[in-house]
Amino acid sequence: QVQLVESGGGLVQPGGSLRLSCAASKFTGFTFSSYSMRWYRQAPGKERDMVASITNTGGSTNYADSVKGRFTISRDNAKNTVYLQMNSLKPEDTAVYYCKAQMGSRGYWGQGTQVTVSS
Repeated sequence: QVQLVESGGGLVQPGGSLRLSCAASKFTGFTFSSYSMRWYRQAPGKERDMVASITNTGGSTNYADSVKGRFTISRDNAKNTVYLQMNSLKPEDTAVYYCKAQMGSRGYWGQGTQVTVSS
């Protein structure tokens, strides 16, 4: 079973920054560099929405309009890790953040990490 573990969440003041990490465990049959990686977030009472995505090689990225210019997704295939650098955080960024590995119809989720933006 593939395991994705997020870390780096916490409480930050508006305007602050956080860097989330998502590390994938190495299992036979799971090649991290073959998967596109995505970050989603889910606020209380709301649906889970995609925030950012990156192709398997890291050559292309996409962002939700709400985070463009503030968030940056990146990956290190040698470390089986994807990152989400979040700058200029706003209270509306408060949510549980999840990473997901996706290849075709096959997808694996992490357990999530809480990000709270509050003064």
